[in-house]
Order: sequence, then structure tokens, then C-alpha cells
Amino acid sequence: MSSPTHQPLRRGHVYRTGDLHGANPARVAKRLVAEGKLQRLGRGLFVHPTKGRFGQVPPDDTEVMRAFLDGDSFVMTGPERWNALGLGTTAVYAAQLVYNRKRTGRFTFGGRPFDLRRVEFPDAPTSEWFAIDLLEHADQAGASRAELERALATAVERGRFDYERLRRMADRFGSQATRKLVDSLRPRAEA
Repeated sequence: MSSPTHQPLRRGHVYRTGDLHGANPARVAKRLVAEGKLQRLGRGLFVHPTKGRFGQVPPDDTEVMRAFLDGDSFVMTGPERWNALGLGTTAVYAAQLVYNRKRTGRFTFGGRPFDLRRVEFPDAPTSEWFAIDLLEHADQAGASRAELERALATAVERGRFDYERLRRMADRFGSQATRKLVDSLRPRAEA
């Protein structure tokens, strides 16, 4: 017999303990884990598992962060996004880097590490913002800042990045050195 103490569970959805309906959500979570309907990810998070061809499919990182940060804004950044910019980086980072407005620290959910940093970021990150983020974290990207600067200059020159947007992102999110670098690209961008 189905219990009226919880809503129908959605496959792949990540739940906080408080999302589970009943007089005692922690007890509901414990029962659903025992029944195999939920899997504990850690820190009060549970997933209704999805089965794939090769076993259970882990929840999407975005879904995990949505639940953990209780719907607050966040952006996933780091090597996966930096490498996609085509500026010559091929870094790999052990943890998913997540900027948010609530938490800082390293957390593990479902055996996967997340490095959360409470920092400012735009609501709709653009490739120009990711480029500024990469410059600010060149050491973590395994690239020399000088090589990144040359690659960015070439990319701006070829029109792969919008110079004005890059400058706005540098002004708002970059260090003084990054702002100076982006300003030095102006003559090339306007040529």
C-alpha cells in the first residue's frame, strides 16, 4: 500500500529532506531509502535513482546543486567550461567548481566532489565572462597566464569574443591585472 506521506517521486530528481512530505520528513527519507526508492547523496540530499543500461545513472550536477542550494542562483565553471573557450587550456579538475551566493567549501554528493565558492557572478554568464574567470584562475587551469593572454588577444582580434562585453566582464569581475590586460586589447579589437 502506498503511503500518503510523500508526493510521487520523479526519476533523477534530487530531494532535500525537507522536500519530503510527512509529519517527520527525516523518517520519511529513511523509509524511502530502506524501500530503495531514494538513495542518500549526503548532507540531507537524496535522489530517486534512474536506471540506465549499465546500472544506476548518477543525478545531473546541476540537479544536485539546485537541491543543495535550495534553488538559489549558481554557475558551474572550471576546466570543462574554460577548455571549451578554445584558448589552449586542457585542464582537468578533480571537483566541479560552483560559484554561488550561499556556501563556500568542498562537499561530496554521491561520491562526486563539488568545490563551492561564494563569489559574485553574472546571472547569465557569457563566454566573455568565462574567459575572465579563466584568466583569474590560470594557475588552476594548468596554463601560463602569458599564453592565455596571447590566445585571448588572437581570439579578440578574430572576433571570437565581443570586446565590449569582455571589457564589462573584466571591469566587474576581474582583478586589476585582468582589467589592464583587457584594456590593452582595445587597439587590436578596433583595428
